[in-house]
Amino acid sequence: MIKVLIVIPAFNEEKNIALVIEKVTSIVTPYNIIIIPLVINDASIDGTAEVVLKNNCMLINLPVNLGIGGVVQTGFKYALYNGYDYAIQFDGDGQHPADKIVDLIEVALQGYDVVIGSRFIENKGYRSTFLRRIGIWYFKYIIKIFCGITIYDCTSGFRILNRKALEIVSEFYPDDYPEPVSIVLYKQKQLKIKEIPVIMYERIEGKSSIRAFNTIYYMIKVTLGLFFTFFRAIKNRN
Repeated sequence: MIKVLIVIPAFNEEKNIALVIEKVTSIVTPYNIIIIPLVINDASIDGTAEVVLKNNCMLINLPVNLGIGGVVQTGFKYALYNGYDYAIQFDGDGQHPADKIVDLIEVALQGYDVVIGSRFIENKGYRSTFLRRIGIWYFKYIIKIFCGITIYDCTSGFRILNRKALEIVSEFYPDDYPEPVSIVLYKQKQLKIKEIPVIMYERIEGKSSIRAFNTIYYMIKVTLGLFFTFFRAIKNRN
């Protein structure tokens, strides 16, 4: 039996989280695959936790706000220490397609350590704002310089990790904007990475936290994160 934990980070998602849980729990999986959703509540100040409990979903309430990196790492550690074979990061705002969860699992079972759901392989569905697409394009080339691979949607948070990858991120996981930065970490650790096409949606309610940051500031900070992770991995390897 293959156990898959669906790690759902949530900060003030009371208007979205019930539908997200419903979509995940309604997935029909092959007989040998079990998927279990886990919401990580990042010290929300709304009714996120109450809605999760009303929907009979597993919940971890963080006492302080850790941000996306700390929240996702909490879920990854839970998956590793509780014997799950895989963990899937799945946003709590309704953007990720639940019907592609099985596709991620099936591709991972082919021998990949990390599989990423990409908006830009087929260029369909919601692909973020124009400014964010410029940033994603920029990071694609920076990552190619560092890693020698092309990842079209390096900021996608819809991804699956096997236990080999979970052991790595349980030890170290980037705090800010971990999706692009962690790709450098995975490549330095010689993990097998694969992208598959997915169609994503606009968030159901509310605004993304990324809007709170200036786009240029965001690009500079992620670039620094890529540099530091790259050289940190080299130092640790030596």
